[in-house]
Amino acid sequence: MLAVTLVTVKCVNPGFYEPTNLANLGVQLVPFAIMTVGMTLVVLVREIDVSIGSLAGVVSAVLGLAATQDHWNLGTGMAVALAVATGTLVGVVNGCLVALMRLPSIIVTLAMMAVLKGAGQILLDGKWVSSLPLDLRAIAAGGVPIWVGLAVIAGAYAMLTLHPWGWRLRAVGSHPEAAAKVGLPLRRLKILSFTLMGFLTAVATVVSVPQLSVVESGFGSGWELFVITCVVLGGVSISGGKGTLFGALLGVAVMGTMRSVLVYLKLGDQAVYWERAIQGGLILVAAVADRIIALRKSQVTTRETV
Repeated sequence: MLAVTLVTVKCVNPGFYEPTNLANLGVQLVPFAIMTVGMTLVVLVREIDVSIGSLAGVVSAVLGLAATQDHWNLGTGMAVALAVATGTLVGVVNGCLVALMRLPSIIVTLAMMAVLKGAGQILLDGKWVSSLPLDLRAIAAGGVPIWVGLAVIAGAYAMLTLHPWGWRLRAVGSHPEAAAKVGLPLRRLKILSFTLMGFLTAVATVVSVPQLSVVESGFGSGWELFVITCVVLGGVSISGGKGTLFGALLGVAVMGTMRSVLVYLKLGDQAVYWERAIQGGLILVAAVADRIIALRKSQVTTRETV
């Protein structure tokens, strides 16, 4: 799919491959790559988080209000710390509600999405936050977002492949009952996944906001669908327990390139509608494929047992 997309954009507009455009595309995709890492951890434990778009909106509002002199004027360092703490706290709350209260993650995060969307609108009060300080804007310069993204990916890769926590996350998602019988801390692992999701959403927002001229209430809208599409497109099983970080990041490359292709096709406002339709379609295809594979494996296991 990535190859077809790259060939298509080459035919439509060869200027897409100019170094400057590719560098800009890379910087724009870094926040989504960071959040895709977090979503991969959540899906591996057989859960989902649809509140990250609204959470990004709240974190951006906190960051903008705290950093600018016209509002809270806390300074860039304190603003970044407060923004990251906000995202992490929401992740902890989501994780506790899912793991300790045993509520369905789709219900918890859907409700949280509505709460956060309202909170973001209350914080901004229908206004824009402009005049971001220069030291905050410096985060978007000099390749800082790319270095942050690489650090997050390297840390997640080490966790999933070298540290026991990574194997335990897969075990919980693959077979929760068996994982519980061998003494794995299911609740702590799920809380950890949601906490990291909230933390990484905040980090992604911090590296994304400085690229903007203003912060407004629509920030982060639709991010959850884009990130979930990247994860399932990259082969991470929605049934939990299976998937690789490389596959999920490849999904980011596919979806990011596809978004650029839709822009170069000069579809105007319809590009957004096409993008959402493609995302929804890919999620459905991935869900059906995942279910078919699971059924086939179940049939094979039954035959071997017989």
